[in-house]
Amino acid sequence: MMKRTSLLVALLLMPALAQAWPWSKDMANQISIKPQESPDPAHPGMYPFPSRSVPVPGTTVLVEDLDAAKKMSNPVVPDEQSVQKGKHLFEIYCTPCHGFKGYGDGLVGKKLIMQPFNLSYTNTMHSWKSPDYPDGYIFGYMTLGGAVMPSYANDLSPTERWNVVNYVRKVLQKAPPGYVAPQSN
Repeated sequence: MMKRTSLLVALLLMPALAQAWPWSKDMANQISIKPQESPDPAHPGMYPFPSRSVPVPGTTVLVEDLDAAKKMSNPVVPDEQSVQKGKHLFEIYCTPCHGFKGYGDGLVGKKLIMQPFNLSYTNTMHSWKSPDYPDGYIFGYMTLGGAVMPSYANDLSPTERWNVVNYVRKVLQKAPPGYVAPQSN
C-alpha cells in the first residue's frame, strides 16, 4: 500500500517539476504581434495603404515558369554601374556554388551531387549565345530556382537579378580576344 501511495504522489508531482500544469499556458496565451503592427492600440503601427494604391514599378515581378521568363527582355541597361552592382551581388550570392569565374567550381558547388552550371564562356555543353538561353532564362532561373539551385526571388530584387544577368553576360561569358571554344562531341 505504501508503494502505491508513493507512486501516486510521484506521478502527481511530475508535472510540477516540468512546470506543466494544465493551467500553466503562458506561452500559448501571450500577445501575438504581426509584422509592422504595434501592441499599443493608441499607436497602431504602420498605416494601411491608401485605397487604389499600386506597387512601385520594379518591386514585384511575377514569373509563371521558365518558359515565360525566357520571353522577358532585360529592362536594365548593361552599363558599367549595372555590371559592377551585378559583380558585387554575384560574389555574395553565386560564388559559393558557381565560383568567382562562374565555372561551377565554388566550394559548395564541389560538394553537390549535381555540378552547378558553368556560366562562363568556357562552357562546352552549350553556347550561352544560343537563342535557347536569352537573358530572361538566367533571370528566370535565379527567380524560380532549379534542381539544386535555390530561388533568389526573396533575396534579390528584380533589378538586382537583372544586374547579375548583366555581369554574367558582359564579364563571365565574354571570351577574351583570340579564344577558340573547344569542340564538344
